[in-house]
Amino acid sequence: MKLKVTHLLFATIIISIGIISNSCKKKNPDDNSFNIFSINEDIKLGQQVSAQIASDSVTYPILSETQYPVAYSHIRRIVNEILNSGKVYYKDDFAWETKIIKDDETLNAFCVPGGYLYVYTGLIKYLDTEDQIAGIMAHEIAHADRRHSTDMLTKTYGISMLFDIVLGKGSQGTLTNIATSLLTLQYSKDNEREADNYSVIYMCPTEYNAAGSGDFFVKLEEAGTAGNTPAFLSTHPNPGDRITAINKKKSDLGCTGNQKFIDRYNDFKNSLP
Repeated sequence: MKLKVTHLLFATIIISIGIISNSCKKKNPDDNSFNIFSINEDIKLGQQVSAQIASDSVTYPILSETQYPVAYSHIRRIVNEILNSGKVYYKDDFAWETKIIKDDETLNAFCVPGGYLYVYTGLIKYLDTEDQIAGIMAHEIAHADRRHSTDMLTKTYGISMLFDIVLGKGSQGTLTNIATSLLTLQYSKDNEREADNYSVIYMCPTEYNAAGSGDFFVKLEEAGTAGNTPAFLSTHPNPGDRITAINKKKSDLGCTGNQKFIDRYNDFKNSLP
């Protein structure tokens, strides 16, 4: 009996190693985190969350691309500028689909695994320059590209999910539950710092001011609303510290772009309902 149990345990360990090895395929060599999700599972989760959002038009009133093609051409041009910087590791693996949510009261943007991006009209209208929205979209792209969501889910669901997969029990239900939890996921301080850092890295090769996301914090502080910073750029770490860190990263990288594209951004805002 002991021999059989030992063989079962050994087999389980071997299978687990195989799953972990599979999750590391096409892994960014600059990523030292332990993430049991494979890239394909990031994509699958993103597809599930995207479908949930599309099915809930009350919570997520997606702006019609048919009715507002100009607005979508603006946001996709901005996103593509970041993706084509040559710094987004999973550029060719993830979907990078962008949707605008019609809600003028919400200052928010978010990105789920697999590169499904969402930005609220309230945030677009609140900002003043194109480099600011580009910086925020770069920040969100970083969350997906650095796989922050599935890193955090690994910490939350890691052991139970791993053995569900190993034993072939309920994996689809587990993935569905995980996909649902992504809609309320909050990132850690380290995740936010890294997303800030990579927003500058992604923006640096472009014409944009690479510290665009930092300028958003400046705007919040000047308006006296830093205490109500949206969840996607949370108040931890401190907004003032993040401004300093973002500007320092731009200086350290020697970024030369300083374009804000104010007129073009006004055209974008005027194309919204």
